Amino acid sequence: QVQLEESGGGVVQPGGSLRLSCAASGRTSRFFYMGWFRQAPGKSQDFIAGIYWTTGSPYYAESVRGRFTISRDNAKDLVYLQLNNLRPEDTAVYSCAGRQGLGSGNVRGRTFYDYWGQGTQVTVSS
Repeated sequence: QVQLEESGGGVVQPGGSLRLSCAASGRTSRFFYMGWFRQAPGKSQDFIAGIYWTTGSPYYAESVRGRFTISRDNAKDLVYLQLNNLRPEDTAVYSCAGRQGLGSGNVRGRTFYDYWGQGTQVTVSS
């Protein structure tokens, strides 16, 4: 069984930064792809960034490209999401997701992933 646990959320002023972490436990050696999603109040859960577990190749949604950076530390089974130049509209619950096994589907879709964390709240407010 695999578990994902996010941490690092909090309250930050506009223009500030946070680093979110996603800790994976269990059979992590079979991970193929990891993603970060976010859900603002009253809105759908949207893909924001993803990364191949072995190669580290990243992919970003247009809304966060240039401000957010996804990375991973395979040795520690951690995936990070660095959030820079935060805006009030970035306020949301941020969740990580993982897929095990090869796949050619849409990494932006929820059904691509096998495992999900509970999420961590990020609030951007002055």
